[in-house]
Amino acid sequence: MTVTIYHNPRCSKSRQTLALLQDKGIEPEIVEYLKTPPSADEIAAILKKLGIEARSLMRTKEAVYKELGLDAVTDEKALIAAMAENPVLIERPVVIKGSKAALGRPPEQVLEIL
Repeated sequence: MTVTIYHNPRCSKSRQTLALLQDKGIEPEIVEYLKTPPSADEIAAILKKLGIEARSLMRTKEAVYKELGLDAVTDEKALIAAMAENPVLIERPVVIKGSKAALGRPPEQVLEIL
């Protein structure tokens, strides 16, 4: 079964998570989400697999989060749309295997879905 990592090579946690997967003999499909952002539908599917709400996948300390006034937004679809339009808002890394997903914070957390 394919393992996918939504990865930012500039992020230490993302690099650590990728290295952890590779140390386990897993060569995941790497999606550099800042270069190839997921669509709103893809983000919604990821959230469902993670079992969390949109805000839990958002980087709330990013400048664009504050600029867009997202702290006042309660509509899930609007938050998902904001992530699709501004992928820097997406917390990383996210690892997906089949119907399961995990956020690599800490990196070892992804081992639960393997």
